[in-house]
Amino acid sequence: MTSGSSSTIVPRGIALLPLMLFLCLFLGTGIYLTLEGVDFAFYQVPAPVAVLPAIVLAIILSRDTVNETIEQFTKGVGDSNVIAMCMIYLLAGAFAAVASATGGVESTVNLGLSLIPSWFLLPGFFLISAFIATAMGTSMGTLGAVAPIALGVAQTAGIDIAVMGGAVISGAMFGDNLSIISDTTIAATRSQGCEMRDKFKENLRIALPAAIGVLIVLAFLGNDAPLPEVGAIDWIKVLPYIAILVLAIAGVNVFVVLGSGVVMAGLVGLMQTPDYGLMVWAKDIYKGFSDMQEILILAMLIGGLGAVMSQQGGLAFIVKFIDKFLAIMSNKGKVSTASAELGIAGVVSLTNLAIANNTVSIIVASDVAKNLAQTHNVEPKRSASLLDIFACCIQGLLPYGAQALMIGAMFKLSPLTVSIHVFYPMLLAVAAILTILFRKRTRHS
Repeated sequence: MTSGSSSTIVPRGIALLPLMLFLCLFLGTGIYLTLEGVDFAFYQVPAPVAVLPAIVLAIILSRDTVNETIEQFTKGVGDSNVIAMCMIYLLAGAFAAVASATGGVESTVNLGLSLIPSWFLLPGFFLISAFIATAMGTSMGTLGAVAPIALGVAQTAGIDIAVMGGAVISGAMFGDNLSIISDTTIAATRSQGCEMRDKFKENLRIALPAAIGVLIVLAFLGNDAPLPEVGAIDWIKVLPYIAILVLAIAGVNVFVVLGSGVVMAGLVGLMQTPDYGLMVWAKDIYKGFSDMQEILILAMLIGGLGAVMSQQGGLAFIVKFIDKFLAIMSNKGKVSTASAELGIAGVVSLTNLAIANNTVSIIVASDVAKNLAQTHNVEPKRSASLLDIFACCIQGLLPYGAQALMIGAMFKLSPLTVSIHVFYPMLLAVAAILTILFRKRTRHS
């Protein structure tokens, strides 16, 4: 079976064993280290290393020759979508690193603090986190910038610090889910074959009602108290963030958007930051590349592993199984578009529960999601949106996820206490499921 035609591929459950091995290694190590009391237990073994035994097993299980299987693997690694995804990761990392080094994050936080009324503290910190995460494309980077300030304000105002932690995580997850430079957005859009602008609009229709609901809840839970003294606001340093948001929404090519962002942030540094020269700028760009190393390598290795498993019948087996399950659940015995969308949501949710990493979950589930979408008339922008949304929902609520672990450590709280106060993923899941069930669809969608 050397042909790449999907019509010649027979569904084989055994072809999924490499993926199961990867999940077991990643999840098993995380659980063991958690029981040992290790901080950030699920992040101690790099995912690109955990996937290597799975690749070896896939080669062993292949019914083709070793040379043919390795060729399948390398074709998967070099797939145009995978390479484009990796290039976008590099540019996104470069922009985030340069903008942060030139003071963009501090100025953006100060801008947000200057706009918050004393009676709007909790909703205000949700909005600050949301904006910074949308601009930076990272929930973890946002938490690192905002959480220390939020903790101090909560203690001064007498606000429950668990609620404040939940508000900050909620905003970070909202922004990370929508950001055009987020690794989750990049993975979802490139794997499903849609434009980032289209996925952004699709997400916004679901995310906005959930965000409004969170603002209302937080407004009722908040207290009235004075804010700490706000630092200086340098509008020029905020402009690169605003610029890339505007360019992305306008539909400009993502490479142009991110490249422009790197240039603008660098020019701001050259003009505004003392001792920031061309050599420092170059080093910051490379640092941004390095920050994306793990997810870039993983995307390539998963791309190769996925190609081998697909050629050996693993993808066909999953799709056949999901189709049968959805058909049984359907009243008419036929898989509807809505059922297929629930299938996409379910696959990425279960994967994220096991892996505790929303980006990796999207990469792992992307092929199954794309096949379900193409088979059952789900638009690419819709499947990309569902992948990102439900990965966000699960990730934001996991007590063993990086976000809850980080806030738990900083606020000296149990990660479980933190996760049950993260209201946005809860409301986002409700909004997304209601949209799936009751959305009006045309014949072509």
